[in-house]
Amino acid sequence: MSDNLRYALNRARLQPVDLAAALAVDPKTVERWLKGRIPYPRHRWAIAELLNLDETHLWPQITPPHQHISDEVLAIYPHRWAVPHTVWRNLFQSAGHEIGILAYSSLFLAEDAGLLRLIAHQADTGTRVRILLGNPESPEVAARGTEEHIGPHTMTARIRNAITLYQPLRGLTGIEFRFHRTVLYNSIYRADDQLLVNAHIYGTPAADAPVIHLRTGHQDGSAHVYLASFERTWADAEPGT
Repeated sequence: MSDNLRYALNRARLQPVDLAAALAVDPKTVERWLKGRIPYPRHRWAIAELLNLDETHLWPQITPPHQHISDEVLAIYPHRWAVPHTVWRNLFQSAGHEIGILAYSSLFLAEDAGLLRLIAHQADTGTRVRILLGNPESPEVAARGTEEHIGPHTMTARIRNAITLYQPLRGLTGIEFRFHRTVLYNSIYRADDQLLVNAHIYGTPAADAPVIHLRTGHQDGSAHVYLASFERTWADAEPGT
């Protein structure tokens, strides 16, 4: 029996049927979870997000993937989709000075209204936010679409969609947008001294590629290499309009 899940639901004043409705699953599925069956990852992350808890608190038998490998490497995730939503939220929520996003589209973030509100709130409290997206007209964007086997026009469409979804952030004080024409080998998501680095692998969509969670340490550490790459790309990018 999953006593931790049952206790967490009680504390949140939620009934199993409420959880089933929130996750769009059959109430019998929730009952199986309460009897001890471990949910699929996507459901675990949604439950943890709903209850504002880490999934390991609800299911202690689950070991987070390669957590705290060293002082600099905090975690390695086999795929971007395997990074729990709470990790993204906690990353941006922890920022007090700087948030940086370097990607082609980062559409998965742009589609998350909750994270956009969080980033807007951080900017309102004085955190500098810099968002670097691919120039949708650039040949580098077209080439990346071809490499991912989705076609150049699809990658361009993703970026245009992301630009539209990021619209609530554009024009806000403390938030800057630029568009790059860079061949990216990684997408970088920064919050002060922490980074989530999503590798770009030929023929593999970014969502399926690994993510490394880093914390800056010594000046000769790998995190500073990624930060320097971000700054070079920012300096060469075109200001957003």
